[in-house]
Amino acid sequence: MEHTEAYYTSLQALSRRFRETPRSCAFRAEDEKELLAWQESTRQKLRELTGIDRLRPCELLPQLIKEEELPKEPFRRLKYRIQTEEGVFMPFYLLYPKEGPKKKPVMLCTHGHGGGGKLSIAGRTDIPEIRAAVAEQHCDYAIEFARRGLLCFCPDARGFGERRELRQQGDEPEQYMASCCREINQMAIPLGLTITGLWIWDLMRLIDYIQTRPDCDEGCIGVTGFSGGGLQSLWLAALDERIAAAAVSGYFYGYHDSLLLLSDNCSCNYVPHLWETVDMGDIGALAAPRPLVVETGDEDPLNGPRGSLNAKEQAEITRQAYRLLGREENFLHRLCHGRHRWYGGESCDFMAEKLSAR
Repeated sequence: MEHTEAYYTSLQALSRRFRETPRSCAFRAEDEKELLAWQESTRQKLRELTGIDRLRPCELLPQLIKEEELPKEPFRRLKYRIQTEEGVFMPFYLLYPKEGPKKKPVMLCTHGHGGGGKLSIAGRTDIPEIRAAVAEQHCDYAIEFARRGLLCFCPDARGFGERRELRQQGDEPEQYMASCCREINQMAIPLGLTITGLWIWDLMRLIDYIQTRPDCDEGCIGVTGFSGGGLQSLWLAALDERIAAAAVSGYFYGYHDSLLLLSDNCSCNYVPHLWETVDMGDIGALAAPRPLVVETGDEDPLNGPRGSLNAKEQAEITRQAYRLLGREENFLHRLCHGRHRWYGGESCDFMAEKLSAR
């Protein structure tokens, strides 16, 4: 076996290129007029990069599939599906409070990796593998909001749960707990699309459906998610102004430290030309002045080698936008003690308060 004396890698050169490349849509506004113009142009640019502008609406074709009574909970669990593109269907759970006003506030609850898609979010702890994931990640957050009287929509993102590609379908734990982000992104990117764009498009179509329901208060739609669900929540709040408030957990950090240096992260994080355009704090600034809470675990390894400082730097970019609009109270960055998981508590209080105020 030949012994290798040295390795000639590309990391340092790519890191240097990242640092030397100015972001074309970095947040630099100095007054409200500049900020609003920057938000409009940057949203359009991100729609182009993700491929959202290539997608077209179709009939939603909503269908109720199943309804479950949960005697120990103040809500029922229903299962629906809608069509988001021609021939593309998205199943979701709806946690429906048994009491409350006829029109209820809404929470979109988006999932991350390793929790069986919508199963963990909607509290399917009757499944042992889901019960273990919830115990580790605290990722059944739709339950928290449903107990507060919100209508909670819990969809499967493409590549997860019932939306896995054919080779990963099946009822064995190693199959339904897996995901197909890499496969879908590799199919999408050569077509001018990205899995990020497909995910956000599907959530936008879910909002379209919510707006057809007389029991949903369309002025009070929030979104929340942990890890990959944080990605979905952040991007949706940035690109769709129908979102009234957002909670992002375990996904808010500088791209250099967390996705370039940690380049073995899931491929769903990678959008062509994104790093030449914005950093994550810029995306957060697109949500201003709508309420946004960000949770960062101070021991989360996804923060990168500089730890939570990486997240604080991006939070300060976002905070500048809220400060410029005189709405700094609408942005909360919570530094929580612990690793990569959903924390909730104060974040849930923040969301419930801000949605109720509307």
